[in-house]
Amino acid sequence: MQPTETLTEEPGAFDPVEERIAAPRLLALGFQHVLVMYAGAIAVPLIVGRALQLEPQDVAFLISADLFVCGLVSVIQSLGVTPWFGVRLPVMMGVTFAAVGPMVAIATTNPGQEGARMLFGAIMAAGFISILLAPLVSRLLRFFPSVVTGTIILVIGVSLMPVGINWLFGLPVGPTAPKLVDPAQQAWLESAVAAGGVPEGVRLMPTVLNPEYASLSRIVIGVVVLTTILLIARYAKGFFANTAVLIGIIVGGILAALMGMMHFGNIGEAAWFAPILPLHFGAPIFDPVMILTMLLVMFVVMIESTGMFLALSELCGRKLTPGALSAGLRVDGLGTLIGGLFNTFPYSSFSQNVGLVGVTGVRSRFVCVTGGCIMIVLGLVPKMGALIESLPTTVLGGAGLVMFGMVAATGIRILATVDFKGNKHNLFIVAVSLGLGMIPVVAPDYNQWLPKSLYTLLHSGILLAAISALLLNWFFNGAPHATEDELREAAQAAEAH
Repeated sequence: MQPTETLTEEPGAFDPVEERIAAPRLLALGFQHVLVMYAGAIAVPLIVGRALQLEPQDVAFLISADLFVCGLVSVIQSLGVTPWFGVRLPVMMGVTFAAVGPMVAIATTNPGQEGARMLFGAIMAAGFISILLAPLVSRLLRFFPSVVTGTIILVIGVSLMPVGINWLFGLPVGPTAPKLVDPAQQAWLESAVAAGGVPEGVRLMPTVLNPEYASLSRIVIGVVVLTTILLIARYAKGFFANTAVLIGIIVGGILAALMGMMHFGNIGEAAWFAPILPLHFGAPIFDPVMILTMLLVMFVVMIESTGMFLALSELCGRKLTPGALSAGLRVDGLGTLIGGLFNTFPYSSFSQNVGLVGVTGVRSRFVCVTGGCIMIVLGLVPKMGALIESLPTTVLGGAGLVMFGMVAATGIRILATVDFKGNKHNLFIVAVSLGLGMIPVVAPDYNQWLPKSLYTLLHSGILLAAISALLLNWFFNGAPHATEDELREAAQAAEAH
C-alpha cells in the first residue's frame, strides 16, 4: 500500500491550495473558519458533560479539551503529518453530531467519572480500529448507500430532539424537574425513618408542581435564541449567516445574565492558562458493546467525510486520489483516538467549513492550519470553557431545537435522493428502521427483562436503526458498489449537517 499525492496538476501551474497568504489576512480568514464551527465545537461537550452529570469544572474542562483537540486534528488534516495522515486540503475538523446520540445513551446509562472512562475507552478503541480500516472504507461504502446513511442520520436527529426540548423547559430530574417532593412530606418521612418506623429505602413520589419547570423566563430566553437564529438565517448573508447559531447563543447568554440566571463564580476561579492533560478521568474502560456502537458511528463518519473530501476536491480543483482519501480518513480515526485520549469525542470534517471555502473562494489549506492553531490557543484558556459552561441549559434549548432538527433534516435531504417510487423496498427499510430507532425514545424501559449485558446495545435507538437499515438494505437490495457521483450527491445533501 503506497501513499499517493492529492495534487494532479501540471508542473508550474498555480495551485490555490498551496497559496501563501499574508499574515494579517491569513489570521482573519482562519478566525472566520473558527467562528463558523465554534457553536458545534462547544455544544457537544456541553451535551455529553451534562448527560454524564459531571461537575461544572469538569464540563468546562471538556470544552477546553475539545477546542484543543479540534485545533490539533485540523492542523494534522490540513497540513499533513507523514504521507499517511492528512488529506492536505482546507479542512476544519470538529466533533461529529452523528456521535452525540450514542454518547448521550452511554452517558445516561453510566453517569459520573466511571461512565466517562467507559465512554472515552470506547472512543479510543473505535478510533484505533478506524485507522486500520481507513484503506478498506471504499470497499465498505457499498453497504452504506443513501437509504442507510439517510435513515441513520434521521434517527440521530429525532433521538436528540428530547434533549433540546428538556434543555428548553427543564431537565426531567433535579431542581428543574416538572414535579418535586412535598417538603412537609419529606420532613415527615425523614423523622419516621429516624424513629425506625419506616424502612430506609422508602422514597416519596414527586407531587408538587415545580415553578422552575417551563417557567416564563425559560420560555422567553429559548424563544429569543430561536428567533435570533431564524432572523439571521433569513436576512444575513455569507459569514454572518454561517454563525447564526453562535450569535443566537450569545444573545441568549446576555439575556440570561441580565435576568440573573448566569453565575460567574467558576469563571473567576478558572485559570488564564492550563495544559490539556490526557486521561483526566483516569484509565479508560473498554466495553465491547460500547466499542461496537462507536465503531458503527465511525463508519457513518467516514462515509460523510468521503463525500465531503470529494466535494472539497472539486472546489479546490484537485482530484482526490485513493491515497489522499485514505490519508484523510486515517485522520478521522487518529483524531478520534486522540480525542478519547484527551477526554473528547469522535472527529470528522465540518461541512459548514467546506461551504465557507465555496463562499469565500479562498482555497489555501494554510487558512485552516491557522484556524486550527487558534483553536489550540482557545483550548489552553480555561476561562473560555468556564464561561461557556456557565450558560443555562435553557439558552442551549432554543439552539438545540435548530441544531438537532437540522441533523434530522439532513437525513431527510439524503433520503430525498433515494428511489422510493421505483423501489418500494426502500420504504420498508426506512419505515422499520425508524420504528426500531424510536423504541428506546418512547419506551425506555422496554428492555428491563433482557440481559443487562445487552442494555447499552438495546438502549441506543441509533444503533438499532443502523443495524436494521444495514441488514434490511442487504436483504432487499444487496450491496451494489457506490459510484463517485453517488458519494458526491450524498455530500451535497449532507452540506447542512
